[in-house]
Amino acid sequence: MDLGGFLLMRQELILLAVILLLVIMEIFISNKQTLVNVGIGLFGLHTVFGFMHLDDGSLFGGMFHTTQLIHLFKNVLNVGVLIILLQSSSWIKNELVAKHKSTEFFMMMFSSLLGMYFMISSGDFLMFYLGLELSALPVAALVAFETNKRVSAEAGIKFILSSALASGTSVFGVSLIYATTGSIYFTEVASLLTYSNLSLLGFVFFFSGLAFKISLVPFHFWTADVYQGAPIGVTSYLSVISKGSAVLILMIIVFTVMKPFHMISSNLLYIVSIATMFIGNLFALRQQNMKRFLAFSSIAQAGFILLGMLSNDQLGVSTVVYFVSIYVFTNLAAFGVVQAISSQTGKENMSDYEGLYRTNPKLSLVMMLALFSLAGIPPVAGFFGKFFLFTAAASQGLYLLVFIAVVNVTISLYYYLLVVRAIFLRKSDTPIPYFKSGTSMKLGILIAVIGVLFIGVYSPVYDYIYQLSIF
Repeated sequence: MDLGGFLLMRQELILLAVILLLVIMEIFISNKQTLVNVGIGLFGLHTVFGFMHLDDGSLFGGMFHTTQLIHLFKNVLNVGVLIILLQSSSWIKNELVAKHKSTEFFMMMFSSLLGMYFMISSGDFLMFYLGLELSALPVAALVAFETNKRVSAEAGIKFILSSALASGTSVFGVSLIYATTGSIYFTEVASLLTYSNLSLLGFVFFFSGLAFKISLVPFHFWTADVYQGAPIGVTSYLSVISKGSAVLILMIIVFTVMKPFHMISSNLLYIVSIATMFIGNLFALRQQNMKRFLAFSSIAQAGFILLGMLSNDQLGVSTVVYFVSIYVFTNLAAFGVVQAISSQTGKENMSDYEGLYRTNPKLSLVMMLALFSLAGIPPVAGFFGKFFLFTAAASQGLYLLVFIAVVNVTISLYYYLLVVRAIFLRKSDTPIPYFKSGTSMKLGILIAVIGVLFIGVYSPVYDYIYQLSIF
């Protein structure tokens, strides 16, 4: 293997270099506040380098492979993580530097992202599993990072237990698939896999393991408690980065490796999609804590994503990637506002937001834009994302499912507007006072807003994703 071939792993190698550099700098740089800026700056450079062209190819006998679509998705993940770091900058400096844990935070988040790179570039089940574990274990530590808070420690325990169960379930499914095909390579499994009770059982277990990661019903029970207990930056990471990478690898495997189970997987996705949309939306109606509210909102959004997966073709792939890209920026805009308010006032309940527009109009407008996009109100980005998902489902003749999805969009519109009403129409005797966010927080929210507007309004973005969406 020549150097050019090895550079197919450029994203992974640069991120690994960033992690090693931070470890070395932790030893020699005494001013840890500066080290936080260096960490964010290095990752910003990594994000910029990521947009340089990278050829398709594979390494290690097919264990690792990359395509233009996978490369694009890694760049979306990079921008998402950069936004999270910018929004969390003040929290890292104020809370973690004094405890000498700031570098640990960077290392674990970057290590988790490195695992996601390998997971979505995997060409066999061994590489997939290694990436899955590398992505999950650091996040468990991040969830429990606020060790002085009981809810954070409790959330960490819940996450590690549910994550271990999900990994075990996936591996059991892989072992059954290996027993029927004698291979763990995706290309060989795709050609050797035939329908049998054993292989079907393997597929169901494998799907169940990934359903935990995406918070699909009935594997969603951990989501709200973990989202509420984790630091907000980590909640953002779980909501968009972890979920986005799991969606992509599930789609790749269902579309390519599990083709013989197309009919079964379609029926499974159909039922799970309906259950996920309804459960997520109905529970979101009852929430007062904004983190739990966004947790159930993210469960409902996962149900919508499955509509695109039911179209097992180029249209289905492109609609899922397009929607997930919009979802990343939209959710980070909403979480950015929640984090800005929480870091200044410690308030996280919906009732606390009453009268926010009168004291902090810019944050209010950002929250309104994000919620309208999540609800799918035209002409914001979320509308186009859902429109293409519905189009993909309708192209398969799934008109009843599209109708059910529209009903759920209506339900979600109600609870998203509850927040908007509290912000713009309600008055409060003790409103959140006016405050100024730090420069990094403003920059993080600004990038998220630009992402929502650019991806949604600039139509060539979808055309570009469609051209790349060929497995």
